[in-house]
Parts: sequence; C-alpha cells; structure tokens
Amino acid sequence: MKKVATILLGFSKCDTIELWIKEDDNHTRIEITRISRDSFLYEIKAIFDNEKGKIISVKNFDSELDILCGKIFQGHCYPALPFLTKLGGFWTGNTDIPFNFSIKSGVKLQTDKINISGDYKSLALIPLIISKDNIGLLQLKSIQYNFFTKEEIILYEDISPILGIALMNQRTQAALRERVKELTCLYGIAKIAEQFDSSLDEILQGVVKLLPPAWQYPEITCSRIILDGRSFPSQNFQECHDKQTANLVVDGKRRGLIEVAYLEENLKLDEGPFLKEERNLINTIAEQVALIIERKQATEERLKLQEQLRHADRLATIGQLAAGVAHEINEPLGNILGFAQLASKYPQLPKQTKQDLNKIITVSLQAREIIKKLMLFARQKQPEKSKININNVVDEGLSFLESRCAKEGIELIRMLSPNIPEIVADPSQLSQVLVNLVINALQAMPEGGRLTIRTEASKSHVSLIIDDTGLGMSDDVMKQIFIPFFTTKDVGYGTGIGLSVVHGIIMTHNGSIKVESDLGGGTRFEIQLPINNNQNIQKNKNNGHFD
Repeated sequence: MKKVATILLGFSKCDTIELWIKEDDNHTRIEITRISRDSFLYEIKAIFDNEKGKIISVKNFDSELDILCGKIFQGHCYPALPFLTKLGGFWTGNTDIPFNFSIKSGVKLQTDKINISGDYKSLALIPLIISKDNIGLLQLKSIQYNFFTKEEIILYEDISPILGIALMNQRTQAALRERVKELTCLYGIAKIAEQFDSSLDEILQGVVKLLPPAWQYPEITCSRIILDGRSFPSQNFQECHDKQTANLVVDGKRRGLIEVAYLEENLKLDEGPFLKEERNLINTIAEQVALIIERKQATEERLKLQEQLRHADRLATIGQLAAGVAHEINEPLGNILGFAQLASKYPQLPKQTKQDLNKIITVSLQAREIIKKLMLFARQKQPEKSKININNVVDEGLSFLESRCAKEGIELIRMLSPNIPEIVADPSQLSQVLVNLVINALQAMPEGGRLTIRTEASKSHVSLIIDDTGLGMSDDVMKQIFIPFFTTKDVGYGTGIGLSVVHGIIMTHNGSIKVESDLGGGTRFEIQLPINNNQNIQKNKNNGHFD
C-alpha cells in the first residue's frame, strides 16, 4: 500500500496523499507526503464509535476536516452542492473560505457551516466505490491554491474504482498468504506431534522452529516456548519490546507460555505490530502444544507403569528362583562347611591339607552369606519393626567400619541431627541397608576420599544420606543398579544383590530411595522413611513382632 500511495503522489504532484481503507470496524490509514523525509505513516484505527455512530478523529481531536471526511466516507453528503461530485466526492481550491455543508439526516437536510482551513489550501476527497459500496477514501492535498482542475477531479473519480479493486485485491492476497502460512505452521505442528519416538524436548524445539515463518515478518521474528521453567528458544531469540505471548495450560494448570517477538520495531497494527489473526494463531498453537504435552506425558506415564509391572514380574520370578536355589543349596552347603570345620580340627593333618580345608571353610562362609542375601531378597524374612532412633543404627553400623575407612585412607564424616524423631522400623534391616551402602561407597574410592553420613528430619519423614567422593556412575549404570544380579564389579567382588536387598527393605518400610551420581564426581544415596507409621506398629503387635 505504501507503493500505491507513492505512485499516486508522483502522478498527482500533490504534497500529501492519504488513504483510508475500510476493514470491518477499523480502517487502515496510510499517509505519505513529500514535505518530510520521514513521510510515511501507517495506522489502523477505528473509524466510527460503534455505540454513537460518530466519526472518531484520526488525530486525537475532532477537527472539522475529520468530520467532513467521515461524512463523505459514510455517504451522508447531499450531492447537489457545487463542490461535491456526482459520486459524492468533495474538492476545493481554497480551504480558507468557510462553506455551508448539507448532510442527509433521514428525509431532511441538515446544513452546517464548516471551516477546514489549515496548511493545505487545495483538497480533494474521492470515495473508493466498488459495486455501490464505499470501501475507502482517497485524499489529495496541496499547499497551493487552486491546484486541482475539474478535469483532474473527473479523472481521479474515474480511476477510483480501479484503485479500490487493486487495493482490495492486494489486501485479499496478503490475507491469503498469511492464512497459508498459518495453516502450514499448524500442519507442521500436527506432523511433529505424530513423531512418537521423539522426546517432549525435541517436539517443543521443533515447534519453536515453525513459529517465525508463520508471522508477518519472518525475517525479524524470534520465538521460544517456556515449560516448567525450562526454555526452548529459536536460534535468534532475544528479549524484545514487541512480543505476543499465550499461556500453556496443561490439565488446568499454567505450566509455561509461548512467545513470539520482533527483533525490530514495526508499524502498529491490531496488537502492537501484530495482526489480530496472529493473536488467534498463537492462542491456537498454545492449545495444540498443551494437548501434545498432555498426550506425551500420558504416554510416558503409561510406559513407565508398564515397565514397573514388567520389573515387578521379573522380581517375583527371580525371588521364587532365589528362594528355591537357596533352599536346595543351603543343606548341602551346611554339610560341606560342618565337615570341613571338623576335619580342620584334626591335629595330625598335613600342612597343605590344612590350607585346603581353610579355603573350603572360607568359600563356604562366603556362599552362606550369599544365601542369606538371597533369602532376604526372596522376602523369606518379615521385618520385625519397633520404635528406633536412626542415629543409633548409624552409630552401631559405623562402629564396625571405622577401622576399614581409616585403613583405606577414607575420611569418615558424621553429621547426625541431634533431635531426630523416632521411627518405626526393623533396626537389623536398616543396619544392613547402611552397611551395604557404605561398603559400596568404600569400594568406589580405591584411592581414598571422603564419606559423609548425614541424618535429618522434616515434618513427615526422616532422611539418611550417604555421600561419597568416589568414581560415580554413568546414567546407564544408574538405571540398572536396583536390578537383581546386576553388577559392575569383578567376579568374586560382588553378587549384584546388595542394592536389590536395600531397595526391597526400604520398600517394605514404605520409604523411598533417591540416587544422584556424576561419573568421576561421586554418588549420593538419600533414603527417606516415614515418621508416622502407627499402622505398622499395630500390625507388628498383632503378628507378635512388637511388645
């Protein structure tokens, strides 16, 4: 439209060209003048007050020229007056002279005296009429007196329908291009949502790339999505003054937003530099992204539950197998161990035989410990719960391990909360949990380090935290540490049962266990056990486990 106004300015030799183009309840106002270098003005403003039906001044005050333009724009003028044209336009070569102006008010004529004097001495107002509908107004202004001739006014009126059609076609094509861009964006989002193998982060980053091309000025458009405090920006994203946002509401809760911004200032349109269609678009995109998030999270939750069920089935199967194997091996192992111990007490044994028997005894004792773990893993032993202070469990457990820590160059730090509340738990099983985790930590620090044991409490639970500065674990290893018989240790140094036993004990106590680890940066286990566990006390009382 700037190009059209520029052509008219050059053709007419006027000082200023102004165009009003009607669009719904608003009008687009374009003004271009040869008087100033920064001469182009583009605005979208309401033309009429919808309640009162009056013209709204485009210059923030009710000038008589604005009122005159509004009446001609609305077609309320009486065409018999000498300064009006046959198509309802207006022209004068001397705006300093006031004139009487008649408008149609129902079946009557209302005449008012109007003074439109100002900087411009010659003025022509030409309606842009298409099929009897007034779709705009062309204003030609000159600072010279008697600038226009009657023949020129007739020419402008003759070309006004062509100009109106050209402008409407241009607007229609622009609207069509914007609609195509919007539909392309929404189609792209739908295609991304079908990529079931992609993570939610990948989907959101893909959506962000689709946003700038859907806006009016893609070359200076940037975008980002914020979800739960995490940002997914486009490569050129910057904090900008001119931006549009829409909230991401997932399951009724605001989880973030979608933001589209212009890197440079632009002409003011419906919402700052943005079109009203772009407001509808960003709202629609926010709704679609929220649905994608809901579906993705529901899918991930379903897969998680399925994996938990498979894991539970594996544990049950392994537990049954472990119980059977332990039972079958326990009796012959007891015989081997017993006879080896008896034979080793024979006073006249050769030295080599004595050494061999001691090896048999040592290996048998190790096998018996493994069987004990298998029996515990198979849940053959119910926890015997009572009220305990977890600090006492820590002190007793560490008393057996302090000398080993000192021998291996490991600094042992106790940070036990002095006023920690009692909990209901099996002290021997919690001691086993502590010992297993501490031994794992010691094995992860072959060249020494620091081991910190800390207890703390909140309103609902007591926490036991074991923190080491050892070798740490990779993400892949950390995902498998509670799987029975999984181990990264050499043969003879680990069975892969210890952490499975730890996990089982904590679960039977209605607790939770969290693991954080950095490869080369140490590992942190945090166990949380509930404080209020009166049901467990009562249950153990009924079972005869607590007096």
